[in-house]
Amino acid sequence: MAFNWADYLSLAQFLQAQSNPGVSQEAFFRCAVSRAYYAAFCHARNYARDRHGLMPRYNGDDHSLVRRHFQTRREKGVAGKLEDLRDWRNLCDYEDALPDLPHILVNALAEARKVIAILK
Repeated sequence: MAFNWADYLSLAQFLQAQSNPGVSQEAFFRCAVSRAYYAAFCHARNYARDRHGLMPRYNGDDHSLVRRHFQTRREKGVAGKLEDLRDWRNLCDYEDALPDLPHILVNALAEARKVIAILK
């Protein structure tokens, strides 16, 4: 059975609510932003593959391939939402300091929900 990528969004929401003395809240939030991105990205990739005939490569090139696909189709802002999500994920994965991480997380969860809802 194929993995339901939207489950990563549920995981991101779970991580947002976690607190543990041994793990910083920042680590939970950074991980949640990353999972929100991958929930939306993989859902969009598979949607484009299954419904539009997109041929993903299943490597790093797919991130821009999927965004370009939805830009071309002008499908309800999906490409822009994926771009924002990727930018936030990159910040969380590579930057040492992030001002307003809780705000980034709230936005990432909201945008990921929108992408998945648009591409039902």
